[in-house]
Amino acid sequence: MTIRETLRFALRGIGANKLRSGLTMLGILIGVAAVILLVAVGTGSAKEVSDRIEALGTNTLTVQGGGGAAAGGLTVPLAGALVDPVLAPDVVSASPVVSGSTTVTYDGTDHTVPQFVGTDQAYFSAANSPVASGSAFTADDVTRARRVLVLGRTVADELFPGADPVGKEVTVGGALYTVNGVLAARNSAGGFADADDIAIAPVTAVRQTLTGYGPITSILVRAAGSDRVDAAQAQVGAILDARLPARTDGGTSYRIQNAAQLLATQSQTAQTFTTLLGTVAGISLLVGGLGVTNIMLVTVTERTREIGIRKALGAPRGAILTQFLAEATMLSVLGGGLGVAVALIGSHFTIAGVRPVVVPGSIALALGVSVAIGLFFGSVPAHRAAGLRPIDALRYE
Repeated sequence: MTIRETLRFALRGIGANKLRSGLTMLGILIGVAAVILLVAVGTGSAKEVSDRIEALGTNTLTVQGGGGAAAGGLTVPLAGALVDPVLAPDVVSASPVVSGSTTVTYDGTDHTVPQFVGTDQAYFSAANSPVASGSAFTADDVTRARRVLVLGRTVADELFPGADPVGKEVTVGGALYTVNGVLAARNSAGGFADADDIAIAPVTAVRQTLTGYGPITSILVRAAGSDRVDAAQAQVGAILDARLPARTDGGTSYRIQNAAQLLATQSQTAQTFTTLLGTVAGISLLVGGLGVTNIMLVTVTERTREIGIRKALGAPRGAILTQFLAEATMLSVLGGGLGVAVALIGSHFTIAGVRPVVVPGSIALALGVSVAIGLFFGSVPAHRAAGLRPIDALRYE
């Protein structure tokens, strides 16, 4: 029997019971589509986080308290001490950061800002947050604790739809602030915190009106260049070691993270997340393969007399084996192809707030696995059909 005849017999077998074949292919379709889409969601999530970390710039360091009794050691004067041309020549700026969530009100409209940041004028450059309209606040505003602020694009749109907010007064925690400017939009996608849902004000004013005078949240350090980050980190560490007491367990009372470390950590987390999603989807593909075995066993049983007649006419064992293997594989390939089509269509939509990024390798993998499933799970019924004795097959009722 030629390959063409084998495929023709397989197609005829599939077409003989369209509903049953369709339901069998549905299992493979769901499995393949799930593998591709979930891997795409994992990849899309990783891309969003990477974009945000890279948007901060590759020449920044973030200093945070390390917990324990000495966790309150981060202060505004300590941030100023990190900008030392002698002890830290590779540090350009060090901005103290206090942050929290609060409600901003304008003309009866409330908007809860998840990131209300108090910092200094150097933060805008270090955090790669340029002002699109109006202006940022100045060092004099910080020194005099002036209640001025710069809004993120989302906050401006929520409170001042279609209007220019610059110069307007808003209420923040019961205190009046004047809008100095609006940040350039970062166009972040959904699924994670909106990077444009932010407001930035002088750290002195924020501590005076909102957060109080406790420890600051972190210090954002800007190095002289991306190739000076390691040197700046060592210099900052030396200054902090000299000024902050060690914890009782001997560890440092602070943590320093740079963009490269954040990216490396994010990459590892994303890989684990994507592998987990792919594994879960792979299980559904395995279930679809079991469905192929079940249906092919039923098919062999129903066509036992046909098998007996063909064997009685001289059909070799290999021809029967190839025919049923081809039928099982064709079911998987057709289901897999439809699954790829569904996944590609689904990838144009946002899933769980994440824009999927289809990985070409996942398509090849899912299709390859679907073919392997057809061969593997179809081999049992195919061997059963090929092993039938003609006399027994012809007696089957």
